[in-house]
Amino acid sequence: MNNKFSIVVYTVIGLAVIGVVSQLFTNTASFLTTVFMMLVFGAAISALAYFFLIRKRNPTSDSRKFKQAVKQSKAKYANTKAKPKYKSSKSSKPVQPKKRKHKRASHLRVIDGNKSKRKDQANF
Repeated sequence: MNNKFSIVVYTVIGLAVIGVVSQLFTNTASFLTTVFMMLVFGAAISALAYFFLIRKRNPTSDSRKFKQAVKQSKAKYANTKAKPKYKSSKSSKPVQPKKRKHKRASHLRVIDGNKSKRKDQANF
């Protein structure tokens, strides 16, 4: 059964290749026009699928939080890039004091627990 199916598939593929090659040599302009139109229609359908199906998806809150964390991390480590060891004597500019940036409040908070209650449970 599987062998017969593969013979049929290879025969169809072979006939398709023969048809494409003969169309290319006998009627080149029509063949190229047809291929171009197929590419244009394929691109149009892909664009429609993207704009109506894929683009409308809202990111989950986890991915939004992850993107925000990446942005914060990049901002934090942006100033720690490698600096040249030696200064060139040609471009000697007066050194200005660094401005201190205000730290934003951390998004973490401390939750006070009932420590005395735990000790009572251990004495049971």
